[in-house]
Amino acid sequence: MKPRLDRNGITKRAAQELKSGDYVNLGFGMPNLVADYADKGVIFQTENGAIGYGPLVPSTDKESADFHYHDALGRFWVPAPGMAVFDVLTSFAMIRGGRMIAVLGGLQVSEKGDLANWNTGGPQGGLIGGAMDLAFGAKKVIVTMGHTTKDGGPRILKKCTLPMTAKECVDLIVTDIAVIEVTLKGLVLKEVLPGWTPKEIQALTQPRLKLAPDLKEMEL
Repeated sequence: MKPRLDRNGITKRAAQELKSGDYVNLGFGMPNLVADYADKGVIFQTENGAIGYGPLVPSTDKESADFHYHDALGRFWVPAPGMAVFDVLTSFAMIRGGRMIAVLGGLQVSEKGDLANWNTGGPQGGLIGGAMDLAFGAKKVIVTMGHTTKDGGPRILKKCTLPMTAKECVDLIVTDIAVIEVTLKGLVLKEVLPGWTPKEIQALTQPRLKLAPDLKEMEL
């Protein structure tokens, strides 16, 4: 069995894309873990109404947790000098403003950067939440996800088969075995997990991958 990154490894690599001064919204689930690895100068916004908060309260430190201060996932954070809190309408105006980076989870991504991440198409459907707004309104969208399904099928497809979140919105895909950039000329394989070859990654990816001139191994 070849090695793969776990959830923390994927989000640690995604956090490398963020730099001090970036305004970032973290999607529900795996992307929320990015806050544990990002540089201190990264400014986080949560759709339930806060920006510039931090750091997160460790899960083992229940005494420091304040019920009033939590993100969209329910993780508690510490108030910080200069932070702001506001209503959800203001929050979504920020999300739709084209100034933030969004880190989102994904179920499928197409070769054109279409994203499906909110509904598996089952009878119970799914919750829309802010996924559509984040995917459409961010200036850059980074998707974190497993490269394949539990059954070993590809998640990076020529066309998404699940209900669409937004079209042509994804800029970068960080999976448990690769980093792939979405460009107008197709998908570009930029990094591979040590122990994997581009040929092996291509075998698990439906669209044809182009190899970046500076293709390298992931550094975590």
